[in-house]
Amino acid sequence: MTAPLSSASTPAAPTDDRTLVRAVLALGLGGFSIGTGEFVIMGLLPEVARDIGVSIPQAGHVISAYALGVVVGAPVLAVLCAHWGRRALLMALMAVYALGNFASALAPGYASLAAMRLCTGLPHGTYFGVAALVAAALAPPGRRARAVGWVMLGLTSATLVGVPIAAALGAHFGWRAAFVFVGLIAVAAVALVRQWVPDMPAPQGASPLRELGALARKQVWFTLGIGAIGFGGMFAVFSYIKPTLTEVAGLPSALVPFVLSLFGLGMVAGNVVGSRMADRALMPTVGKVLLWSIAVMVLFVPAARHPVSAAVATFVLGTLVAIGPALQIRLMDVAGDAQTLAAALNHSAFNAANALGAWLGGAAIAAGWGWTSTGWVGAVLGLGGVAIFAWALASERANQRPT
Repeated sequence: MTAPLSSASTPAAPTDDRTLVRAVLALGLGGFSIGTGEFVIMGLLPEVARDIGVSIPQAGHVISAYALGVVVGAPVLAVLCAHWGRRALLMALMAVYALGNFASALAPGYASLAAMRLCTGLPHGTYFGVAALVAAALAPPGRRARAVGWVMLGLTSATLVGVPIAAALGAHFGWRAAFVFVGLIAVAAVALVRQWVPDMPAPQGASPLRELGALARKQVWFTLGIGAIGFGGMFAVFSYIKPTLTEVAGLPSALVPFVLSLFGLGMVAGNVVGSRMADRALMPTVGKVLLWSIAVMVLFVPAARHPVSAAVATFVLGTLVAIGPALQIRLMDVAGDAQTLAAALNHSAFNAANALGAWLGGAAIAAGWGWTSTGWVGAVLGLGGVAIFAWALASERANQRPT
């Protein structure tokens, strides 16, 4: 049984459903902007490379620069801004994100674009962490994970709606138009957060030193480890999904965007179902999704050999984001009074999973094991996540045992 949220995370007064819905919509729009900005460049790399005069692999480094910004920015900003009011901090983070995208659209060359993407990634993790804290604080008992899931739904729905629109704008008006579009959504999110999110003060006694106290808690590290390793399997497979679909499943290139949209649909479904499961039983949900991940990875290997089964497997792969809301709530529960840093670090862990999964999957392919070997890599990472999960439970039970 998990501990309740600390009093530092609860609102000063009860809120009604209308307040919760409006706040979640505003926060979700910010997540929609971030999700669109993060993923749209992956489909515009040839245009970006051609315009700034570099190779496509070199242009891909700007994606890595953004991910580095997320990993670095989440803990740094969470600690430095711990004493800020929640709404003011959310508005500032989203304003920085808007400016970063506008600056990316104006970048004259490779170095400046990479620098702007790094800066744009800085507010990503802290925004989602603080938004999750606000949503959970506004939600009634028993609906915290669903409230967090609604905020994260902005991120997952971006793969279905925001990215295709931004990609179409980029293809028609040039890749810079895609970043302008993302920046405009971020500006709209700032306005809605100002209007619809209650003005919640920082927790009493909040300070950078107190936030750093989260790093002294073993359960925080266990939870981050589950996310960084157990969730890496999805990225091991999805990072190489396009060549797998065309080279192994024999899917025509024209149908690849449709199958990729199934992945986005699976993300939405997983987010909704996973958040409801987490509200009913938090830690069992984490364990079940990790086991589900291993099954999905193992079945992906034979499924990838036929176009129809490969499409179904791609949809199912997206459902693995079901672990996201559960891990976010778990971090809130085990962080004590260091809520902001712990919540923000969740997205650093997910970006670490992205880097680890993509690297290990690429290593397996480079070793000559074939495109479908990424499924076995994902299964091993899932087993690693289960091992950390079991270790976390054993440690928690040992601490609860009377001396």
